Amino acid sequence: MRLLLPLLALLTGWTAGDHHGDPAAAQGTVFHDRDGDGRKDAGEPGLPGVRVSNGREVVETGADGRWCLPVDGPTELFVLKPRGWMVPLAENGTPQHYYLHRPEGSPRSRFPGVAPTGPLPGSIDFPLAPQEEPEVFRALFFGDTQPRDRAEIEFMDQDVVDECLGFDGEFGVVLGDLVFDGLGLFGPLTESLSRIGVPWWMVLGNHDQNTDAASDQWANETFNRNFGPASYAFDWGPAHFLVLDNVEWFREEEGGRSVGKYRGRLSERALEFARNDLAGVPDEAMVVVLMHIPLTGVSNRARLFRLLEPFPRAVSVAAHSHTMRVEDLAEQHGWRGAAPHTHVVNVTACGSWWSGEPDARGVPHATMSDGAPNGWTEWTFSADDWSFVFRAAGEPPDKQMSIHAGAAAAGGRLELTVNVWGGGPRTRVEARWLDPEPAGADWTALARTAAADPAYAAMREAERAGRGSRWREMPEPSRSAHLWRGGLELPAESSGTASFQIRVTDRWDREWLETRSVAVLPPPGAEPLVPPAALGPGQDG
Repeated sequence: MRLLLPLLALLTGWTAGDHHGDPAAAQGTVFHDRDGDGRKDAGEPGLPGVRVSNGREVVETGADGRWCLPVDGPTELFVLKPRGWMVPLAENGTPQHYYLHRPEGSPRSRFPGVAPTGPLPGSIDFPLAPQEEPEVFRALFFGDTQPRDRAEIEFMDQDVVDECLGFDGEFGVVLGDLVFDGLGLFGPLTESLSRIGVPWWMVLGNHDQNTDAASDQWANETFNRNFGPASYAFDWGPAHFLVLDNVEWFREEEGGRSVGKYRGRLSERALEFARNDLAGVPDEAMVVVLMHIPLTGVSNRARLFRLLEPFPRAVSVAAHSHTMRVEDLAEQHGWRGAAPHTHVVNVTACGSWWSGEPDARGVPHATMSDGAPNGWTEWTFSADDWSFVFRAAGEPPDKQMSIHAGAAAAGGRLELTVNVWGGGPRTRVEARWLDPEPAGADWTALARTAAADPAYAAMREAERAGRGSRWREMPEPSRSAHLWRGGLELPAESSGTASFQIRVTDRWDREWLETRSVAVLPPPGAEPLVPPAALGPGQDG
């Protein structure tokens, strides 16, 4: 059928606005839903130039808002939300931009998929309503929310959702692993997120799949039932968002039994959709690609790179690793663009899967293995640029780092490790003494170093000693991508306490400052701090 439609167009002048009732094609209208009832009524005009997809091809509606697309078996048909228009929202805030075609329903599974839909309707109509979308706007990005049960949804409610109430941005995104294999939690999770009061666009993660599926073709059925297609796109303000399913489910024979597994890979269907979608996007557009598995873990990422290289403003965002990382992908990663491509691995809302000692509320601190706290990012988009700020759960917005300082001895060197949670290759970190201030003291640059965070390692060891079975053990330390190390020389005449300052400058030249004080130890061989006369009887100085 994909070959037949272009042939019909060539021979007969057929366009997306024509609808001749081809039995192998779906058709309908994108219309202005003036009364908001979701149905096309008299006086509600079709909208021209709106894009619609079957998950592979992308067509534009004709002058009357009509569209027609081939359908080959089970299919998700969806409208690509255009700028200045909005699709209906479910009560939980998820966009209703799709129609699921499952003539015989989903295969039987532990978690329900799509009920049988029967033959294609005569017309599949997509309602849109106008909305204002600013030139500069903000959005929330959550990495893996991933609750195991309702108790962990309550953790997220208290630790993350409560802090986002009143957010004045446009929408939110969950970057996959919405839940931890228990797909029955999709409902309670989205009910929690809906309290923030913005629409939520969902990305499929490996823990959001039907793990009893026979193949990748049927692995997303419960996700589809709840959220629609796993690969789709939408425009908001001056930005174009492309959401891609890059999790491939497959089965292998091991020990005489079939074992389900996943890997990072883009399907042919997802790549074809991406190609057809981006073909309708101007090269100068702000393109934001959203996925679950980081690109460095996607085996056929080079094919996506070829599609993105014409877009100099493109940025991509993933999650999955339960760490925070900002990467500039270049030739060594397979990228051939004129400038490196920035790929952000987003902080997770659940942090280290809700591990670590609980606080007074009973919520685990959930510090991630790279030493960064659990939390989220708040993004700002415009036609020319994007930026984000790391938001740590339980911390004020300007809290952006943790500082680990060694012992400071007069005349010696104070060793510093600074974990800048949202830092990346274009972040600068510097230190200086404030008091005492040596003559001519200036900022000293610290060096970005890939290593485990010593403060995280120490906290983990301390917790292991008293944990028992009272809370989930923190994961092993990982190599952090956002550590800076260096030192400051302390004047020989120093005594008492000394204070120093850390300055972080990010890629957008925003500055973050923190000040710390340390006790100054006497230099080696100096007189003891407590004179012998002060020692009690029998004490050895």
